[in-house]
Amino acid sequence: MKNIRLGFIAIALLTFVGCGTTITDADGNIYTSVKIGTQEWMVENLRTSKYSDGTAIPNVTDNDEWSNLTTGAWSHYNNDSQYETTYGKLYNWNAVSDSRNICPTGWHVPTDAEWTKLTNYLAANGHKGTEGTALKSASSWSEERNGTDNYGWKAFPVGYRFNSGHFDGVGHYGYWWSSSESNTSNAWYRSMDNDIDSVYRTKFKKKLGISIRCLKD
Repeated sequence: MKNIRLGFIAIALLTFVGCGTTITDADGNIYTSVKIGTQEWMVENLRTSKYSDGTAIPNVTDNDEWSNLTTGAWSHYNNDSQYETTYGKLYNWNAVSDSRNICPTGWHVPTDAEWTKLTNYLAANGHKGTEGTALKSASSWSEERNGTDNYGWKAFPVGYRFNSGHFDGVGHYGYWWSSSESNTSNAWYRSMDNDIDSVYRTKFKKKLGISIRCLKD
């Protein structure tokens, strides 16, 4: 009877925190996922160069072209492909909002409310004020401010591409889009900082180039 009870407990725990499935994007990149609370998140940042219907997303390297974009685009940090395997690609918000869906089929860019659901779960389960530390990777953050990666979410300090086109922040910051706009010029995202333990909710220009983390439908 004791073993049966332990088995039910283990199943219940896996419902809230545990390993998920494997996912393939339109480029054939393969990802894994993790369940946190009632949500299932991709473990890695998105790397696709196509929308889910196979349409190509332009790789824009020129700063002036990036700053004038009104459609979806991506780049590597510093236009250097060495960052892709671990850090993924950086996307502007027009790529997020495109109706063709940038995430694999069955997945989507989380809304602002869905991000809040994640951080509320972390706060309610022993990480109030340290939500960022619980999600940060255990390596790569500058000044030895690595996270504890309690859930296997692996938040790396990817940095960003500013709306003017220049790059900054690798090793210090991680930014992730939501699908929710604040107004016609700005959209909500979440940020983590090597000097801060929490997760920040922030809005900024849609031309910003940052990471995408997909959530299961």
